[in-house]
Amino acid sequence: MTATITVLGAGMVGSVIAEDLNASGFRVSVADVNNTALSRISERSMGAIGIHHIDCADAAAVTTCIESSDVVVGALPSWLGLQTLQTVIESKKPYCDISFMAEDPRELHELACSNGVPCVVDFGVAPGMSHLLCAHIAATLDSCSSLDIVVGGLPVERKWPWEYKAPFSPRDVIEEYIRPARIVEHGKVTTKPALSEVELIELPGVGTLEAFNSDGLRTLCDTLSVPNIRERTLRYPGHAEMMKRLRDSGFFSGTPIQCGGQTVVPLDMTAKILIESWKYEPREADLTVMRVSGEGVKGDTQVMMTYDLIDYYDGEADQSSMARTTGFPAASIARMLVDGTICTAGVHPPESFGGNTTVVQRILSELEERHVLYTKTMEPIQ
Repeated sequence: MTATITVLGAGMVGSVIAEDLNASGFRVSVADVNNTALSRISERSMGAIGIHHIDCADAAAVTTCIESSDVVVGALPSWLGLQTLQTVIESKKPYCDISFMAEDPRELHELACSNGVPCVVDFGVAPGMSHLLCAHIAATLDSCSSLDIVVGGLPVERKWPWEYKAPFSPRDVIEEYIRPARIVEHGKVTTKPALSEVELIELPGVGTLEAFNSDGLRTLCDTLSVPNIRERTLRYPGHAEMMKRLRDSGFFSGTPIQCGGQTVVPLDMTAKILIESWKYEPREADLTVMRVSGEGVKGDTQVMMTYDLIDYYDGEADQSSMARTTGFPAASIARMLVDGTICTAGVHPPESFGGNTTVVQRILSELEERHVLYTKTMEPIQ
């Protein structure tokens, strides 16, 4: 019997997930409040993908929508992440989610266990593949002393004034610039300001980018026994300085101010302006670049084990790179929830599967089939 999968969220990533699962032969439907986005999905699939016009902020509406689903996939904004996770768990549906929720989703682990459902959270590109590969490197090495993630989504063409476009909500991007960055140093979790410790990095095929601290480790802060772990965001050089100026001048503040007799939240105003400035034009090319590296010992040799990703917009399918690299891993997890490869009840972050060779190799293989290639190297450290 063909499984039924509901994707919550009809944005760029949600549409890629839905199209990929539909191509795998499942009965797929997408739920969203945005009729334009839903119509686009329906038209692109020639009606093969069903649509549900609901407000996914309405937990009761979501519960009704997923009632007949075998598996649910979440591709909603971060502020809906935890609420939706709870709703799906209480509906007793297996779930894969890509939301970059501010909360720790593991607070719902016991609820998922008591309801007997597996829920895989944060499974996009970063967090997601970044966490999986960190755990896989740590499991492959005999001992691992450090893990480092650098990752970014960028427009292929650099345009004034920002030399940046946002593949998802500008507000979620701004969150990366204001939330203190947690890192692990010498076995202890510490925080550093976002946008701090800017470093220029040369990456083959891309050129010179800048890396700065961002709060991407999330559950990695306490799930791996590795003494040094950090994640940094990649942008074209100069971006961090521009964002610091906006942040330190109050443009990212959530405190209301009075302006022209009206109450205005600076962050809301800034995000509203940047929605237009950072929006990708139709068929505008983007790229995703990520390097996950780990230093440690294999046998009697000190080595560096690395996974590199460089991916570009797919013009033939008209799918952005960020949507592909985020959506395809989530779709792969959904297939494993359907066939029972992943079946243990509870809330599981991506690194939970790093030591599971079957899961890791299946995801990497399915990504390669979709031309998303992670290149692995292991070299001795001189």
